[in-house]
Amino acid sequence: MTESTPTRRTLLKAGLATSALAGGLLVPGVASAALVRRDRPVLTHGVASGDVTTGSGIVWSRADRPSRLVVELARDPSFRAARRVSGPVVSPETGGTGKVRLTGLRPGTGYHYRVTAVDLDGRTTSEAVTGRFATAPLGHADTRILWSGDVVGQNYGINPELGGMTIFGAMADRHPDLFLHSGDTVYADSPLTESVTLPGGGTWHNVVTPEKAKVAETLAEFRGQHAYNRLDRHFRRFAAEVPALVQWDDHEVSNNWYPGEVMNDRPEYTEKRVDVLAPRAYQAFHEWHPMDRRQAVDGRVYRSHRHGRRVEVFVLDMRSYRDANTADQGAPGHILGERQARWLAGALGRSTATWKIVQADMPIGLVVPDGTAIEAVANNRPGAPGGRETELAWVLREISRRRVRNVVWLTADVHYTAAHHYSPDRAAVGDFDPFWEFVSGPLNAGAFGPNALDPTFGPEAVFVHAPVTQNSSPAQGFQHFGELNVDGASGDLTVDLRDAGGASLWSKTFHPQGR
Repeated sequence: MTESTPTRRTLLKAGLATSALAGGLLVPGVASAALVRRDRPVLTHGVASGDVTTGSGIVWSRADRPSRLVVELARDPSFRAARRVSGPVVSPETGGTGKVRLTGLRPGTGYHYRVTAVDLDGRTTSEAVTGRFATAPLGHADTRILWSGDVVGQNYGINPELGGMTIFGAMADRHPDLFLHSGDTVYADSPLTESVTLPGGGTWHNVVTPEKAKVAETLAEFRGQHAYNRLDRHFRRFAAEVPALVQWDDHEVSNNWYPGEVMNDRPEYTEKRVDVLAPRAYQAFHEWHPMDRRQAVDGRVYRSHRHGRRVEVFVLDMRSYRDANTADQGAPGHILGERQARWLAGALGRSTATWKIVQADMPIGLVVPDGTAIEAVANNRPGAPGGRETELAWVLREISRRRVRNVVWLTADVHYTAAHHYSPDRAAVGDFDPFWEFVSGPLNAGAFGPNALDPTFGPEAVFVHAPVTQNSSPAQGFQHFGELNVDGASGDLTVDLRDAGGASLWSKTFHPQGR
C-alpha cells in the first residue's frame, strides 16, 4: 500500500509526527516504533462526510492496512443507542480509502459518527475517529453554506511556522451546514519545495512528502496529492465537522488540461498524454472524497443537491466535456458539453427551490488565458458570444425562457474574491435575465488577480479584493472563502465574502423574486 512519507524532520516541525494526529499517521521506514502502532489498524487521515441528503450520506476514511470500516451513528456525542453500520473492506486497490453509505436517516437531523477499522481476522480494532453532520431539511430551514477552492498551489503548502492551513479552522468556526468545494482540491501539477524565498524578503517553509516533490503521473502520486492536504489538522477538523459537495477543475490533473491534450511543451512530465493521466487523477479524486457516484447524472461529477425548500445546488463539471483551449473562438464551442448543458437548463427549470445555486468550477465573464489560448468561458472578444460562450448563452437564454428566477453562480479558480453582476442592459446579447456571480478563493495558495472582464454578458465588478503583487503568499493575506445565509422564514439570501480569518469584506442581502 502506498503511503505519503514526509521526512521525520518536517513532520516533527509541523507537529504531525505524533499519535495525537486525528486517526494516527503511519510513516513507514521513518517514524519510530513508538509512533507506529503495528498491533492494530490505524485510521491515517481522519474522516469526512459528503453528499448528505434528507435520508442518506457518505462517510469517508482511510486505514493503513486491509481492514473493514465500521461506522457508529448516534444523535448525541455519547453514542448511547448508537447504530452500527458495517462498511467495505479497504485495500491497496483503493489506496486504503473507503466510503460507508448511511441510509434511513431522519431529515434535518444532526448526527455524530464514529469510525473504526476492524482487522480482517476480527480480533483488533483501530482507535475511533469522530465526526458529525446534519441531514438536509425538508422545509423552510435557515441554511448556512460556505464555498471556496484552490488548495496548496504555487508551492505554498502546509507551513508549520504559521500553524498550517488555518483558513480551514476559520471556516469550521462559522459552523456551516454545507461546504461547496469549487475545485482545484489539489495541485497535482505544482510540486513543493521545503522553502520558498518570498518577494520582498522572508521564507515560506513547507512540509514536503515524496508525492508532492514532483508532478503527479502515477496513481500513487495522484493519491499522494490528496493525502497531503489531510496531514493538516485544520483541514481534518473541517472535513470531520462539515459535509461537503465536491467538484474538480484542472489542477487535479494538470494545469488547464482538456480532453485529448498532449503536453509536449511540459518537460517535467514523462507521460505527456492527458487522456492517460486524467483517469488516474479521476480515480484518486473519487477515492479521497466522500462523493456518491449514484447521485451524479453521468456517474462522475455533475449532480444536484436539494437542501430544504429554500436551496438547491447544481454541481457542474466544466472540465471533462470541454473542447480544446485552442479551439476556434469564433465558432460555437463547449464547456459543459451538450448533455450537461441540457441537464442544467432542465434541472434549473424544474427546481422548486427558492434559490438555485450553480456551483461552477470556472467563472463566466472573467478572462482566464492559457498562454495565447482560452482556458475558461470568456473569449476576450467583445460582441456576440463565440466559442464556449455560445453554450453558456444558450443556458442563460433557456432558463430565462422558462422564467427561472433567483439563480446565483458561485466559483473560485482565479485566486481572489469578487462580486460580479451581469445584466442584459450592458451585454452584447439581451435575451437573458440579470444574475450575480460570486468568486472566492484561494484556500492556501498563491493569490492573483484581478482578471479582466469580457463584456459579452454585461458584467460589472461590484467588489474585488485582490493583491497588487501577483502570486502573493498566504502569509500576505488575500485568502478567501464565501458564505451564503438563507433565512428560512423570509427566503432572504445574504452573501458574505470573507478573508482567511473569517472577517466579512463585503456583504449584500437579496430578496427572492418570483419562483
